[in-house]
Amino acid sequence: MMCIPLFAVLVVLLLIYRWHRQNQILPNLSDKYVLITGCDSGFGNLLARQLDRRGMRVLSACLTEKGADNLKKETSSRLQTVILDVTNSQSVSSAAIWVAQVVGDKGLWGVVNNAGISIPTAPNEWLTKEDFYKVLNVNLLGVVDVTLQMLPLIRKARGRVVNVASVAGRLTICGGGYCMSKYGVESFSDSLRREMNPFGVKVCIVEPGFFQTLVTDTNIQKDFCRKAWTRLPEETRRSYGQQYYDTYCSTLEKTLGRSNSNLSLVTNCMEHALTAQHPWTRYSAGLDAKIIYLPFTYFPTAITDFLIGFMTPKPSTTT
Repeated sequence: MMCIPLFAVLVVLLLIYRWHRQNQILPNLSDKYVLITGCDSGFGNLLARQLDRRGMRVLSACLTEKGADNLKKETSSRLQTVILDVTNSQSVSSAAIWVAQVVGDKGLWGVVNNAGISIPTAPNEWLTKEDFYKVLNVNLLGVVDVTLQMLPLIRKARGRVVNVASVAGRLTICGGGYCMSKYGVESFSDSLRREMNPFGVKVCIVEPGFFQTLVTDTNIQKDFCRKAWTRLPEETRRSYGQQYYDTYCSTLEKTLGRSNSNLSLVTNCMEHALTAQHPWTRYSAGLDAKIIYLPFTYFPTAITDFLIGFMTPKPSTTT
């Protein structure tokens, strides 16, 4: 019986140690430069403003001039912006040259690969190779390109790489390139973390659940599904059935409508990864990620398929 109190004490001490370690913040944050991609809206925009308030030197990469101008109006003179299309290697190279000129001998403390898209998403058979490539080019190849071109500056500062994956990078919940791209981000981050460890560079992964961002537009997704459905051969549409299409669109709309609007749950994880002395390897953001999707990944495949099946419409015919 004496083992139970002793075990309880050990658990409490472990939690205290974990809390203490988690709350140790780096000194001299005002001297550190951080590059964030995808700052026009959503997580990137909020994180840029958040880190600017902390006094860090934020380099915000925006896709549009309008996004850059709006962000500069809401932040201090410390924050600088650059136009960056992560799918264009020339744009990434130009941004890397600019960053090198700005940071000088200090190096780049952190890069947050936040830029990403979720559309187009649909059942795999409704999609084309180009639909997959559009998402992969932003969410995965863009992350790889930006990271590789910024790594010399990161190594100089012995800094951080923060990659935004998703619970969809641990559990495939829909067709298309989105989940595939996030699985790829997980794999790339894992290999990079091991390679960079001898250089003192830490690589962290943020895995949000479902969040509402300005990037995710329900109407755009519904419009894409309609176009994807109408371009299918007649035989394919008969096999799935009109009810499948209607149910799929309705389920998708409800899922997006129930998404978490508290984006700071994600940006707080990003901030901790950049400012903590001992950042976590992985961050789960959102209650749905912690208690639903991530636990699902440890279930046997048959059970996971059964549970996800409740959210998946059934075709009118099977062949």
